[in-house]
Amino acid sequence: MAFNPKTSLFYIPTNHVCMDYEPFKVEYTAGQPYVGATLSMYPAPNSHGGMGNFIAWDPAKGKIVWSKPEKFSVWSGALATAGDIVFYGTLEGYLKAVDLNGKELYKFKTPSGIIGNVNTWEHKGKQYVGVLSGIGGWAGIGLAAGLEKATDGLGAVGGYADLKNYTELGGVMTVFSLP
Repeated sequence: MAFNPKTSLFYIPTNHVCMDYEPFKVEYTAGQPYVGATLSMYPAPNSHGGMGNFIAWDPAKGKIVWSKPEKFSVWSGALATAGDIVFYGTLEGYLKAVDLNGKELYKFKTPSGIIGNVNTWEHKGKQYVGVLSGIGGWAGIGLAAGLEKATDGLGAVGGYADLKNYTELGGVMTVFSLP
């Protein structure tokens, strides 16, 4: 998450994922997941039907100021800039820029899903924004390991089954220079 001292808001990538958990007895095997359960993941009931949102949170009031629904969990970091722009990435692979009210200003499709942080830096008087895309983690396990059974990947394969229709594996650093 990121904080903007001008608005006193936190900008937070969120997950709205529910899980059914069915335990069973399992013997420990070194190097293998030791969960002892069958898991199924799905979007939270009574949500927008997606598995995540990007939100602005007011810590003083303890409530959401605005929320941008996303199809999949938002696992990227957030970057709030002094220029009143907030950046985040999506599992589909979009780098998004929104204003302080959540209005989308720009989006760019990177080659793979984004789970890392958006960064900014200056070099020789020029400002840059960069993000590493490369789907991975729990959401990407089905793509990375070729898993298809809904309960594989500790239930992530079923929850993120449609992800293969929106992104591919890969690892690319995308960098933008600002005028």
